[in-house]
Amino acid sequence: MAANLPGEGDGEITEINITPFVDVVLVLLVIFMVTAPAMIKESLKVKLPKTLTSDLAGEGDQVGVAITKTGQVLLNGKIQSYETLNDALKTYNSETRFMIMADVDSRHGELVRFIDLLKQNNLNRFALQVERVNKGEQNEGESETGQAE
Repeated sequence: MAANLPGEGDGEITEINITPFVDVVLVLLVIFMVTAPAMIKESLKVKLPKTLTSDLAGEGDQVGVAITKTGQVLLNGKIQSYETLNDALKTYNSETRFMIMADVDSRHGELVRFIDLLKQNNLNRFALQVERVNKGEQNEGESETGQAE
């Protein structure tokens, strides 16, 4: 029964109840799983170029690609070297659309090199992700005529 009778159960607790510990660990796990993508995105610090127009996202599978200012390439959030990147791209089919986020301060050659790898693997559906600006705003470093200073 649930009630303790006199003389029963007066001994010391010899077992450790781990249920509260497991509950706390699972809550912490959920918190880390929710906050990890935001922390990774902030740590990349990819500043996108700004434009007045942009294309709408298409249908089908999309893969996120980020090229940082230092030239690192992240494919679906995982840092890839160019040697492993070619093997990773072979796993995608020709209908996959790649959304490329290249930092505004990244080298043009890194972006061209990645696009070339896509084309070598017959992956011709890609788009460059940009930030939209209002007509009154300007890109940094441009004069009113739109010419770079």
